[in-house]
Amino acid sequence: MILPALGILLAGVTVDARFESGSIGTVVFDGAGRVRCEVKGEVDQDGRNRQPSWFYFRLDGVRGRDLLIELTGFHGEYNYRRHDGSGHRHMRPVYSYDNRNWLHFESAEWVPAASGLRVKLKARRKSVWIARQPPYTTRDLNRLLAALRGNRCLQQQIVGRSAEQRPVVLLTVTEPGGGLGGRSVIWLMARQHAWEAGTSWVMEGLLRFLLSQEAEAAAIRRTCIFKIFPMADPDGVYRGGVRFNKYGYDLNRNWDVRDPVRMPEIHCQWRAIQDWMESGGRVELFLTLHNTESADYIEGPLTAGGPAVAELGWRFWRLLAERTSFYSPNGPHDQPSRTEGRGRMTVTQALFHELRIPAFLMELMVDSNPKLGRPPTIQDRLRFGRDLATILAAVAPKAAPGRTAGSIRAAGRLAVNSTEVIR
Repeated sequence: MILPALGILLAGVTVDARFESGSIGTVVFDGAGRVRCEVKGEVDQDGRNRQPSWFYFRLDGVRGRDLLIELTGFHGEYNYRRHDGSGHRHMRPVYSYDNRNWLHFESAEWVPAASGLRVKLKARRKSVWIARQPPYTTRDLNRLLAALRGNRCLQQQIVGRSAEQRPVVLLTVTEPGGGLGGRSVIWLMARQHAWEAGTSWVMEGLLRFLLSQEAEAAAIRRTCIFKIFPMADPDGVYRGGVRFNKYGYDLNRNWDVRDPVRMPEIHCQWRAIQDWMESGGRVELFLTLHNTESADYIEGPLTAGGPAVAELGWRFWRLLAERTSFYSPNGPHDQPSRTEGRGRMTVTQALFHELRIPAFLMELMVDSNPKLGRPPTIQDRLRFGRDLATILAAVAPKAAPGRTAGSIRAAGRLAVNSTEVIR
């Protein structure tokens, strides 16, 4: 549900989050230009693991005002470990006068006592939108898919419905005809966590390139099949959530549970991958995209997967480091072989342990990137998406022997429903 209006402050200034992905807690304006905003945050099914990583709201009636905006309440809990919020100390939020073009605040001051951040702005227009990073909503995705619809190299399917009955979309990008053949099969996923909007901009850049008329894109389509979940948690994105679904479940944990009622998003995504493999499809590489505050890295089963997977991970890391703004000087991370108990398994852990898929996680920093010398912008993300497509095509193993659920230690066949093709 979209948040209600947050009301009138002093001196004619109003605050509002009645739009998709909008989120903010209590806001107080003292009349002298100081605006104190409490980040709402979100907790899980147990009332634990409070995540304060997302805010997105609009201030109206501010033209000409010198604003001192204090964002407070970044303390929380991650994986059942409490923190004081200082991991957000390098944050530089974004602002916009039209809700489309976003700029980072030039500077920000961390305030430890308030677990908060101060930014200043001389408002040039009546309204200003403020967010953690440039938002990417379900409306943005629908607009992109509408623009791409009719492209002969794209198939759009609805593989299931979220807890609030929004479609969970699977895209297939390849040159039509020829079947699986010797093409490398690459699966991608974005927005398992709603606040990580940067991953959607990356995915848009990747899709626009792959479906373009560029010769390099056409060559990739002839040799690769891309299977893409562009928005794994549409409900969280819509309501301005952080990392939990309607019932409080983290959609990048719980992949060893796959409850079709409380976690239908995981259930239908898992089923789509498993059905692909049971029908004889291969998966050469799986990648899930994420945002974190101040680190870029990739992580995969380097040890458990043996020399071939380790070499894949290192080659992937090297090309990212050489060709893109990806800043990860210490190489790929080895994925933990164990979880902290039932209901804590990530998508990459589940896909490797149960389906033996070479599955990797990618984290992309939101704070200042040392290669760029500033936080990444929308254009940086779009460009990275294009580069990522070419790198994935280069590193994915070529025409490996088929891996199917019938030939591995799988978790048992799940109920199969027909997918709905979007016309």
